[in-house]
Amino acid sequence: MQRSLMASARYCKLFSTRPGRLTHIGRKCGSVPLISNVSTVHGYGKHSKSLSAPRAAMSTETGRVGSIPREEVITSDPANNVTDNIYEKIGTNLHHIPSHPIGIIKEAIYGYFDRNYPDTFTKFDDLHPVVTATANFDEVLVPSDHVSRSPNDTYYVDSETVLRCHTSAHQAETLRKGFTSFLVTGDVYRRDSIDSTHYPVFHQMEGVRVFTEDEWKAAGASDGTAFCEQELKKALEGLAKELFGDVEMRWIDAYFPFTDPSFELEIYFKDQWLEVLGCGVMEQEILDKNGREGHKAWAFGLGLERLAMVLYDIPDIRLFWTSDQRFLKQFKEGDLQSKFKPYSKYPPCFKDVAFWISEDFTENNLCELVRGIAGDLVEEVKLIDDFTHPKTGKTSNCFRIAYRSMERSLTDDEINNLQEEVRKQVASKLNVELR
Repeated sequence: MQRSLMASARYCKLFSTRPGRLTHIGRKCGSVPLISNVSTVHGYGKHSKSLSAPRAAMSTETGRVGSIPREEVITSDPANNVTDNIYEKIGTNLHHIPSHPIGIIKEAIYGYFDRNYPDTFTKFDDLHPVVTATANFDEVLVPSDHVSRSPNDTYYVDSETVLRCHTSAHQAETLRKGFTSFLVTGDVYRRDSIDSTHYPVFHQMEGVRVFTEDEWKAAGASDGTAFCEQELKKALEGLAKELFGDVEMRWIDAYFPFTDPSFELEIYFKDQWLEVLGCGVMEQEILDKNGREGHKAWAFGLGLERLAMVLYDIPDIRLFWTSDQRFLKQFKEGDLQSKFKPYSKYPPCFKDVAFWISEDFTENNLCELVRGIAGDLVEEVKLIDDFTHPKTGKTSNCFRIAYRSMERSLTDDEINNLQEEVRKQVASKLNVELR
């Protein structure tokens, strides 16, 4: 659920919601048995490789995506912008862990669809994260000039291959394989800002259901699009009640490249309206090009971290990646009622870095550099001053970097060494002039 491309304003509505919009103040813009391998389904089993994701290694015991050789993700290709910090997350598969908040919510959603639509939806949650740019963008009708295609926003393995930005990257291929009702869950990757609700790796779920003309006529509907919209809203309102209880809901008209009409579902929860997911009636072009001429379909996308942060009161998205048992032991398989209890609060350390920017400077590039140096020790990178010199016309930015470990106190020497390395690399790699 955590952003199949319906996310930030900068990503300009590609489909599922991201954590940063939980409370509409972001800077942009659940128990059934584990069903993850689908090893009996042709084309998606443990011995096969998805067309959208060549080369990834598979575990022959579990049938799930295993580690991918580093040289297949971090390459010498001029377009490659994947860092070791990102590569090390591939194959972690938090959504495969039944007692992890991400896995708990995934299974709750699977359980809802299984009970309400028995023997209908096929689940995929082990598809390769390396996909073609065609699958990630073109096959879901993302415009050629869309900002999401920029290397400032997307991790490119080479000019034609990316780390998927959304689980919608598997939509067209799955339709071509002959599946008409499916849920796709996986880790997705986006270059992003650094704060408590943004992280470059998160987890999404994509849902699709296709209907034939006979099906909507048998239901007494003459308009397939209107029938799809009605079925979509009924399914997702039920899902929201499954996760959040008997809450007030409202539908907001939206825009996504691959659905028309498009909607966002908001719920009134904890005294505020929260956007839960994005959805709509699938663009006919996608169906027609992938073997479903004359059919209609609905699709939705949602971000799992997003829902987990709301349901469990988790304040910092970095916590999902911790191995600290003080965090992990607070959650149990099938339990949506737990609330996170802070176990420590170590003090932050703030360091500023100021420089004259160049025309090609972007905040995302700065955040990527800082993440590469400090990893999860960096809590936030925030612009605190933007100044243009009246005579030279040069623009200066000052960013405040907050360092804080979730597990221990950081030493002055440790922070100073990190900050010094940040300054060195900012000067040498970002084409800026330090002040």
